[in-house]
Amino acid sequence: MTDINEGGAAAQGSDAQGGEAPGLSILAQYIKDLSFENPNAPRSLQQGEQPKLDISVNVSAQPVADGHFDVVLSLSAKAERPNMVMFNVELVYGGLFRINGVPNEHLHPFVMIECPRMLFPFARQILADATRNGGFPPLMLDPIDFAQLYRQNMANQEAAPVPN
Repeated sequence: MTDINEGGAAAQGSDAQGGEAPGLSILAQYIKDLSFENPNAPRSLQQGEQPKLDISVNVSAQPVADGHFDVVLSLSAKAERPNMVMFNVELVYGGLFRINGVPNEHLHPFVMIECPRMLFPFARQILADATRNGGFPPLMLDPIDFAQLYRQNMANQEAAPVPN
């Protein structure tokens, strides 16, 4: 059991197995890149058939210091009707995280699942605002299962042929 004391520090309960309790702190969040294209405006803003929407998600992480990681969430969405791109939006959103108390064997999945899970609501809002400001209804992305995304990426890496 982990309790938070008045100063905000975690105190270990009686069932802690010794060592430091796992912790995650967001030290900074930032937009690394944001692009919104509306190449066929104002024609693309006219009512018509429902557009086809392609969405892409990618997560990357780099250690920057002991226990500190720069995690980047890349989101892109492209809306198209036949013979017309309505909009194309790309966001690269990052966060600097401090992680402690996580055993080394669990660190990679922790960073690649929990950190983007913390960043996603902010990135989702930025995309919604960008599409709304571009003249379209806000793009409200469905929640992303980052654990499933992590498992798929790990399975794809294991299945990929090893170059000689």
